[in-house]
Amino acid sequence: MALQIDLDEQVETPQLSLIMDELEAGEAAVELDDKAPQEVIAWAIDRFGSELAICSSFQAEGCLLIDMAWRIDPKIRVFTIDTGRQPQATYDLIDKVRERYEIKTEVFLPDTKVVEQMVTKHGNNLFYGDVNKRLLCCQVRKVLPLRRALMNYSAWMTGLRRDQWATRSNIRKIEIDHDHGGIVKLAPLADWTEQEVWDYLRANDVPYNALYDQGYKSIGCEPCTRAVGEGQDPRGGRWWWETGAPKECGMHCAIETGGFEHELAALLGRNGDGHTNGGG
Repeated sequence: MALQIDLDEQVETPQLSLIMDELEAGEAAVELDDKAPQEVIAWAIDRFGSELAICSSFQAEGCLLIDMAWRIDPKIRVFTIDTGRQPQATYDLIDKVRERYEIKTEVFLPDTKVVEQMVTKHGNNLFYGDVNKRLLCCQVRKVLPLRRALMNYSAWMTGLRRDQWATRSNIRKIEIDHDHGGIVKLAPLADWTEQEVWDYLRANDVPYNALYDQGYKSIGCEPCTRAVGEGQDPRGGRWWWETGAPKECGMHCAIETGGFEHELAALLGRNGDGHTNGGG
């Protein structure tokens, strides 16, 4: 019997209730700033329950968080943004993590209609020649799906570390995410080093992306990521052809250049809200 899918089915936005204000989040951030990641994760699970999820791109830090959280609560929710341009090694790892932890990873994809319009106008590899076109691609494939995904949670957990890049040097382990409706954003690994991450992965036999063994240090979309030499900046392999541009896509910090926002709004068709007229 053929599988029937109702494309017109209306999916209700979950009713979320576990919110925090700035004062409460600030007090929690101070209290937990010197705590181990497991203590921060345990606090978040206790505070937000099923309204908490780990956002993982299945880099080393994301895999570590899944392992730590799963040991505290095997029902921890995990989601990922599939840009459609991921390396095959990342897809292989997602399957391995599903099998290892028996976790159903929630997958959010970019709006098909918006991608079609962007690629029709600029081509598949628009990002190589212009920083603003690269940022446009990141917005369409990453930032807008993330915005849609976070409507499902009161809190999200990331693998951000302070020593990854200058824009991340002041992140707190708990903060209010004003870019996504005032939900809570957690970074349990904020004060960890790259060495501590890998010590944990190896000690606990945590699955990780095979590209790390080929010299990759930071793994994003396949066309925008390459290996780096020993001792080089770990994020040097991301958008390596750009000079003076932020090594960010906009998922974790808002980026405004005046160069891509107008075209993004035109692609979206209405109010820059991530929905098109008849979008997919």
